[in-house]
Amino acid sequence: MWTRSLIFLAAQLLGAGMGFALHGAWGAVAGAAAVVWLWFLVDLMRAGRVLRWLRDAPPGAVPARVGVWGEAVDRVQRLVRLHEQHASESRQRLGDMLDALQATPNGVLLLDDKSRIVWCNHNAALHLSIDAQRDAEQFIGNLLRDPDFAAYLAGGDWLRELVITTYGQSDGRAARMSIQLCAYGAGQKLMLTRDVTAAEQAEAMRRDFVANVSHEIRTPLTVLAGFVETLQTLPLEAQEQSRYLALMAQQAQRMQRVVEGLLALSRLEASPPPGLAQWLPVAPLLERCEQEATALAAVMGRQHVLRFPRFSAPEDAGEIAGGAAELHSALSNLVGNAVRYTPADGSIEVQWAWQPDGDAVFSVRDTGPGIEAEHLPRVTERFYRVDRSRSRDTGGTGLGLAIVKHVVQRHGAQLVVESTPGRGSNFSIRFPALRLRRAGSC
Repeated sequence: MWTRSLIFLAAQLLGAGMGFALHGAWGAVAGAAAVVWLWFLVDLMRAGRVLRWLRDAPPGAVPARVGVWGEAVDRVQRLVRLHEQHASESRQRLGDMLDALQATPNGVLLLDDKSRIVWCNHNAALHLSIDAQRDAEQFIGNLLRDPDFAAYLAGGDWLRELVITTYGQSDGRAARMSIQLCAYGAGQKLMLTRDVTAAEQAEAMRRDFVANVSHEIRTPLTVLAGFVETLQTLPLEAQEQSRYLALMAQQAQRMQRVVEGLLALSRLEASPPPGLAQWLPVAPLLERCEQEATALAAVMGRQHVLRFPRFSAPEDAGEIAGGAAELHSALSNLVGNAVRYTPADGSIEVQWAWQPDGDAVFSVRDTGPGIEAEHLPRVTERFYRVDRSRSRDTGGTGLGLAIVKHVVQRHGAQLVVESTPGRGSNFSIRFPALRLRRAGSC
């Protein structure tokens, strides 16, 4: 206010002085013109300060907030603050969106209208073996050199997904990757990747399982149906009828073993893991396995050299926490397989050895035909057989090692299979110290 008053006073004095000087009306007019020009110059100075503030800031020294220019400065400041608030909120929303895309288990890539990478999350970089920083602005077709993907990208029919094989940069491991493109914006594209390796493997195992179950059940059923038809249509002597009935009983037992094995696997998968409340002495488990192995060898008419661990006292073998039926099933399966597949006059050695770290290892070593290295990763699959004819001759169902694997996993143990063709095999289970205790410990 003082500035305005000072200007008005100066204008009045200047006008009065000029009026006296010019002695008349022309003097009054000249005084008024001088006041207008003086006010214009002051307003021009204010405008200059406002313009300099706008060029340098807006955070800077705010000019005097007087007159029209003061109101303009206030409005500009409010608009700037509102714009900064909106920009901060937009950056926050963008950051949240990118964090969400980064956290998704699928791979996400943003491509521009020329199919160049704008942004990708960590999983997409892993799926496609690319570098998010280095490969930015690169054409996706140069990084993913697959003929099927090139045709998919160029075709524009992106309603379906494409499954291709990719290879990791570090380990070179093959993986099956699902890729789907979605168009958005002005020619931009969203590319989604998903690792379907496990899903395809599970589907293949399901198909194999259904086929194997059908085969295992259909074969004895066909034999039974043939024998029943023979007994119904042909007059047979008592001796022949007895032989046919024995064969029918054998096939029925084979189906029963398969069904019991499947039910055992179903129970293992559906029930919770065994706790640490039930402790079982190890020595009786080993003695029972030895008795069953001796009886099985006698039934098969084979003479084996069977070696089982001997303890000065049963307590020396210690105790193990877990399900009694499950543990017996796992140990007896390994011993029974060794008896079935080891030829006559072969040797089978069973050991129970404590380890320095408190673990204990149950192992079964035989002098059988051994297993080729290519079969070792799959021997615990259901119905997987290295030699189908040999398995059926020995009465195997193809489910024993699958049961062993499930029991081992439920007890936190580890199954190790070592084998050399022509020199035998060694199956061992390493039980963790958490489930073991020696004699006299509580």
